[in-house]
Amino acid sequence: MSVNPLDAYRDTERNTLDGRSLEAMVLAKAAAALLAVRNQWEQPDLTSRLDEALRYNQRLWTLFQVELAKEDNPLPDEVRRNLLSLSLFVDKHTFGLMASPAPEKLDILISINQNLASGLRGAPVAINNP
Repeated sequence: MSVNPLDAYRDTERNTLDGRSLEAMVLAKAAAALLAVRNQWEQPDLTSRLDEALRYNQRLWTLFQVELAKEDNPLPDEVRRNLLSLSLFVDKHTFGLMASPAPEKLDILISINQNLASGLRGAPVAINNP
């Protein structure tokens, strides 16, 4: 049976990344998807691309909410509260964007994801927004 090398690489990457690196990777992936939609706003398949990018980002933040709400989460209480508050903002902003799409409304979600990914990596933020 033939194995797709890209799939094998992705599986290996997922299995070898620590939690922070994995979180940084998925946040960067979500930011890149949102940025791609923003940069190609006038393309005819906007609705499906926007929906896919927003849903991916929303699922990611829902997973963060679940982990942050666990009693045995190792983060300090203040950090957990701040991240939960940020996740509620992301939810509210996402639903607003779904109801009334506009390319500039993606900027804050892109920025949040890029900043958190950079912080998790311990690296400076690379701003790729227009």
